Amino acid sequence: MLTIKQIFVALMASIGLFSCGKTTRSKPNIIYIMADDHTSQAFGIYGSRLASLNPTPNLDNIAKEGIIFDNCFCTNSICTPSRACIITGQYNQANGILDLNMPLKPENQYLPIEMKKLGYQTAMVGKWHLTDEPAAFDFYCVLPGQGEYFNPSFLVRGEKPWTKNIIVKEGHSTDIIANMGIDWLENKRDKSKPFFFMLHFKAPHDMFEFAPRYKDYLEDVEIPEPASMYYNANNGSEATRGRNDSLIHAIGASVSYRDTTWGLGRKLGIDQRIPDPGYTHLVYQEYLKRYLRCVKGVDDNVGRLIEYLKMEGLYDNTIIMYTGDQGFMLGEHDYTDKRWMYDESMRMPFFVRYPKQIPAGKRTDAIINNTDFAPTIIALAGGTVPGYMQGHSFKTILETGNEPSNWQQSTYYRYWMHMAHNLGNPAHFGIRTKEYKLIFFYGCYWVDPSDHKFEKLPHTMQISTPVGWEFYDLKNDPHEMDNRYKDPKYANIIKNLKIELADKRKELNEEDQKYPHIQKIIDQYWDK
Repeated sequence: MLTIKQIFVALMASIGLFSCGKTTRSKPNIIYIMADDHTSQAFGIYGSRLASLNPTPNLDNIAKEGIIFDNCFCTNSICTPSRACIITGQYNQANGILDLNMPLKPENQYLPIEMKKLGYQTAMVGKWHLTDEPAAFDFYCVLPGQGEYFNPSFLVRGEKPWTKNIIVKEGHSTDIIANMGIDWLENKRDKSKPFFFMLHFKAPHDMFEFAPRYKDYLEDVEIPEPASMYYNANNGSEATRGRNDSLIHAIGASVSYRDTTWGLGRKLGIDQRIPDPGYTHLVYQEYLKRYLRCVKGVDDNVGRLIEYLKMEGLYDNTIIMYTGDQGFMLGEHDYTDKRWMYDESMRMPFFVRYPKQIPAGKRTDAIINNTDFAPTIIALAGGTVPGYMQGHSFKTILETGNEPSNWQQSTYYRYWMHMAHNLGNPAHFGIRTKEYKLIFFYGCYWVDPSDHKFEKLPHTMQISTPVGWEFYDLKNDPHEMDNRYKDPKYANIIKNLKIELADKRKELNEEDQKYPHIQKIIDQYWDK
């Protein structure tokens, strides 16, 4: 007869064998976490003026245990198009999602489709914002559209048409989304399969409604301010400022009184009788405190998720990715919101932890963008990147920290939604390398004015704005304060960048044959 000690030893051995088998299976679990508008300025690891506030201790810890990307960019800094690039691995003309109202059909939700082929169970929880049902996922529980911060509704799979299968949860959306994510991991997934799980927070999207427990967070702290909020120097062009600054009150949502159409201060309840610069200071402080309180909620809830993964023995067998769906302007150049090709708007925070394959403490300046996410996830899962995806796998960079000799040296950007939502952002496209940025503002909406659809657009989107170029020497001017497009010193660099930009547009099917009214403007102003 076995003694109690022998039984205990045998039991521990069997648990150990099971654990070993569980953690050494060939396919890792993958969790992709994304927060809406969580810009790189609002982290410790990115060393911005806000880093001293330590806004993201849990996220910073994850990042330091893996690899941090300093040059990750979106291809279009607006929610729906960016998310479509992530799910499809394609740029917006290829995936057909140019603005906030275009649906990504289930048959085009390529990332979950490919992951299921590789034997993964797939799940999507939180903000989806791609209009059509996320039916390609095995499980989903998503906010309708933008969703609510408090007591949000969620759309789930059911017998009714998908927008009619609704559940309502009480509380703050960040807490609820984390709760539902942990619940799926604990109770709803098939534990015999590896999982691919997308967890998307609504926060810190405007209007920055934080959980009540954070009301005193940073209350007595003076938030560091960007100098360009008060003095924008030679940033911009006639395309973004108008001739002799004639359009500065209409273009670009502002912190200050400058923008007369959107008015962040009015939305935040700041007394409109206070003169500047005092008014701008008060608006900024309130803006940033609300924003960072939302960030705090995300960071705390990611911390809860990590504790669960550790408790369940999943932490080291799970690839953890974290990003925002784009950047966000936190007062830089006196701008709020996103949409711009300026770095604060187009740069995405991005880091990955997986100790079995990714060395800790790595950092890279290799250029990646959000079309590269899907190919990389597929490659990490052991799959072959499908030819219809335009992005590239950076799996090798993750594993080595080194940039391959043939890796892309630039990234393409395009914002289509000309002057939308009274925020005053002109349509534009451009190219960014590690050293330079070239932007072309073509100043009109993508729908042709002769099309009947054009008449249904809001008035602001029907207005053409001035055409113009901007060029920034990022090595010497990292904050993009000096547009040097007309400086003869840079003529050859700009000429070569235009060639590279034209080649990239052709390669990516991002030219404007479908939009002859835009192509006409490009042809007219390309060499000016």
